Amino acid sequence: MKKIILLVFAITLSFSGCEKDDICDGNTPTTPRLIIEFYDFADQTVLQNVTNLKVTGEGATGVGTAAYLLFDAKSKIELPLKTTEDLTKYTLVLNYNDPLTTSTDELQFNYSRANVYVSRACGFKTIYDLNGTSLTPFILNNNPTLTQGNWIKNIEVIQSNINDENETHIKIYF
Repeated sequence: MKKIILLVFAITLSFSGCEKDDICDGNTPTTPRLIIEFYDFADQTVLQNVTNLKVTGEGATGVGTAAYLLFDAKSKIELPLKTTEDLTKYTLVLNYNDPLTTSTDELQFNYSRANVYVSRACGFKTIYDLNGTSLTPFILNNNPTLTQGNWIKNIEVIQSNINDENETHIKIYF
């Protein structure tokens, strides 16, 4: 009987150090996306909705993820940055569904990355630091005589450290 009690006691002690499996809480901040707000170029204090905006990431194939994102009547969008490279390019097509008014610009975001430990359950997240405080949109084929393109008039980097999604990082004026 003493051996059984000792065995039960030993088993209890050996399992007392175990913890439940960790599950990453859905509210835990993970790798932040780039937050962009759109403003009226004529009155730069007024938020302006983009209409029929198609955003395509360079190299997006659509295999496993969407090849592009569509936004309509939005003044604020969120875009992911690459976690394995220090550069992400996006093509922004305004009025993508109307060939007469379609206008295309490309943006290139250069940044440095750092991986930050979140928890055992959630692992790591990547945070970014944009290089430079200005970005310049450019026409895809770099032809300055084109009348289309350059719908973006100005870009302002508001917050170059991208640590969370609680604030605007970029303002685009059009």
